[in-house]
Amino acid sequence: MSEPQWLTWARDVQAIAQNGLTFCQNPYDRERYEQLRKLAAQMIGALGQGDPDSVLGLLENEKGYATPKIDVRGAVFNDRGQILMVREAIDQDRWTLPGGWADVNYTTAENTLKEVLEESGYTAEIVRLAALWDRNRQGHPPDIYSCAKVFYLCRLTGGSPSIDNLETSGIGWFDREALPDDLSLTRLLPHQLQRMFDHYDQPDLATDYD
Repeated sequence: MSEPQWLTWARDVQAIAQNGLTFCQNPYDRERYEQLRKLAAQMIGALGQGDPDSVLGLLENEKGYATPKIDVRGAVFNDRGQILMVREAIDQDRWTLPGGWADVNYTTAENTLKEVLEESGYTAEIVRLAALWDRNRQGHPPDIYSCAKVFYLCRLTGGSPSIDNLETSGIGWFDREALPDDLSLTRLLPHQLQRMFDHYDQPDLATDYD
């Protein structure tokens, strides 16, 4: 799935507006940057068939210099070579790797292990960084935010299955030959899932990046 060019342009306009509002003190220039932000919201709302006011509310929450958001994912394997997956409750219970937005005051590795525990009940340890991908370059469904996706190869160390949280509704271990088809595509794509098995099977494989 390729990203429409208009969304790239709208995201650029939003970044210019956000950066301008961060550093500019001139009231007239600030007014122009606010107009640019409204224009970005109108573009996203109209061309994406959404509500421009709702989009503007989201954009107004973005403060400071515009940078990509960080999404972390843990590819946890057990000693049978199976990968851990969870059902994403807010995406119609589709399957994905444990993970989510990175929290402040944690490294990306710490965030990944925290998400694995919270979403599955299992504990794990980091083996190595498997991939650092740009979401928009990978072919995920279009989104208004720029996002860096961090995938860690992990080894199961303990714990037990638990879905005592609001984010996941199921847990499963899968062989490469029997992976689920109903993936949460905003979070995980089929070729990314297959690539995690490549990293598990080939310990010397270099980290992937865009």
